[in-house]
Amino acid sequence: MAGKYEKWLEADGLKKLEGWARDGLTDEQIAHNIGIARKTLIEWKQRFGDIGDALKKGKEVVDIEVENALLKRALGYDYEEVKTETENGVVTKVTTITKQVVPDVTAQIFWLKNRRPDKWRDKVIYTDESELEKLDELIGSIDRLADKHGGKS
Repeated sequence: MAGKYEKWLEADGLKKLEGWARDGLTDEQIAHNIGIARKTLIEWKQRFGDIGDALKKGKEVVDIEVENALLKRALGYDYEEVKTETENGVVTKVTTITKQVVPDVTAQIFWLKNRRPDKWRDKVIYTDESELEKLDELIGSIDRLADKHGGKS
């Protein structure tokens, strides 16, 4: 039976689960590969720590790589580009040029909003419902006065 949990608690099964998670598969896709429902996989993760740990470990590897790439992009970086010139199949000149990728403002904003939300999150202004009702009444009064005096608002 494809979905028996014992197989997935063995070393090979745990490695396969970790690999799928590292490859970016969702719980739904991993459950499909195992031959079980997503709900069953969630139960297995809670019931069997080794399964949950393998999936978590696999996802953490990719998350760290993405975090590092985002940070690198946010800060900007230098890289070397090698240009090779050939003549009649023989290398005649090799030039190494250092190029720069400028810091990406969008990556910076994303990083700061998520890492320092106390300082960088978008401000949400909560409005009292009663104030909105008063505003609606005022607009209605203005419309009625405009109609009464022959104007349109």
